[in-house]
Amino acid sequence: MQRRYRERAGGVNVTVSGIDKGIDTARSTAEHRELKTELTRFMMSYKFATDEMMTKINILKEEFSSIHDYSPIEHVNFRLKSPEGILKKAVRKGCPLVLDDIRAQIQDIAGIRITCSFISDTYRILDMLTNQQDITVLEVKDYIAAPKPNGYKSLHLIVAIPVFMSDRVEPVTVEIQIRTVAMDFWASLEHKIFYKYQGEVPVDLVTDLKQAADVANRLDVKMERLHDQVVALEPDGRAEPDILSIAGLSQYALPEGFLTAIARARLDDELPERDRA
Repeated sequence: MQRRYRERAGGVNVTVSGIDKGIDTARSTAEHRELKTELTRFMMSYKFATDEMMTKINILKEEFSSIHDYSPIEHVNFRLKSPEGILKKAVRKGCPLVLDDIRAQIQDIAGIRITCSFISDTYRILDMLTNQQDITVLEVKDYIAAPKPNGYKSLHLIVAIPVFMSDRVEPVTVEIQIRTVAMDFWASLEHKIFYKYQGEVPVDLVTDLKQAADVANRLDVKMERLHDQVVALEPDGRAEPDILSIAGLSQYALPEGFLTAIARARLDDELPERDRA
């Protein structure tokens, strides 16, 4: 009887031990799932911030194209750092592996690059973006006015944009680079060279890159001068057809007298009551 009791007791002990282990495993699984959910929301917030900024940029591009028959934006690219890339940068910076710390210390997880035709366009886009009320400008670095020693030129912005999640509003940072086509071509080549040589670029190549940056700058200046000359030759008073052309949509023919009626109504609003017909 005593032996049987000990066997049962031993069996109970084994069972309890198994339950404890199962609880620990369940707790570990639950924590793993929770951390995975947090990281997913973390990454999604940057994806949504990029979507918001891309929408703003595309609106500006289409508005400018429709109103001015010209777009200062040639093309736009965006990217998100991978979790692996974020981890590597956090370790390199000595940033604690806590999502709040990563969000505060690594501000280029989401990145957008805007490529423009001319130098003046880069500043025009900068003004249009920074004047938007829901964009908070955290930092602006003007490497066009003050290039890096290697010749690199670009405008760099760090902005925060509100992202409306299901349960909260999250301010998310996005890095924006604005540069000309020539600057972008040079930067792409420079990146490939530094990647190939793993940062140990021969002195003669560094010198050639700097000279190429100077040539690219002269090209930017000359192309903008030619553009200004062409614009100056366009007549101001040429007749325009009564057609609304909206980027991405069909052209709309205006009803006869529509613009005249709007102009008359606006004039009536501006006149004092006694002067109205």
